[in-house]
Amino acid sequence: MSTNARLALLGPHGLDAEGLEGFVAALKAACEAGDVAAVILRLAATDERGLTARVKAVAPVAQERGAALVVACPGFTGDLATVAIRGGADGIHVDKPRDLKDLRGRLRDGRILGAGGIETKHGAMEAGEAGIDYLMFGGLYPDGVAPEAETVRARATWWAEIFETPCIAVAVAADEIGPLGATGAEFVGLESGLWLSDPAAVERAQRVLREAAA
Repeated sequence: MSTNARLALLGPHGLDAEGLEGFVAALKAACEAGDVAAVILRLAATDERGLTARVKAVAPVAQERGAALVVACPGFTGDLATVAIRGGADGIHVDKPRDLKDLRGRLRDGRILGAGGIETKHGAMEAGEAGIDYLMFGGLYPDGVAPEAETVRARATWWAEIFETPCIAVAVAADEIGPLGATGAEFVGLESGLWLSDPAAVERAQRVLREAAA
């Protein structure tokens, strides 16, 4: 099974205040290069006020170009849902989640709850049962390591064939985009290394996805 998957852009891990201006400029160019469904903003942990300010700086850039902004912040021990709401984001993304049911109850008004970093099928199914809006397979871990591309393809194919909850299958290299688009995943994610310094990569990726769905 294949669908015409849409694109999600993953920001670099640990984005801090110093890197914000360059990221915003790159994101604007990428979103203008083609159709981007969502942006996953992966922030460096700081206090709630500082995180909220970063979200406020990024949210309009994505949203005015039709992309949802989802906030992630590994290592942040505060209330990420409040950060997202106050910052005007569309939702949050959590890796290796433990409290999805609580977060689901707090993220109302159509806000998005996404999850990733889950290593087992059982864990993936539990996340789906908790009411998440999408499950992400693949992508770089904060230490720069990524799961095997074959594993990501297999998990995305399995999920897309069985479950109604959408999934994002993340490409770390350009040659992974087409095979991931053919899995039936609703979204293909592009790691920051694929688009951050090359906005035209968005248009190229869309062309590859159209071919994969043909």
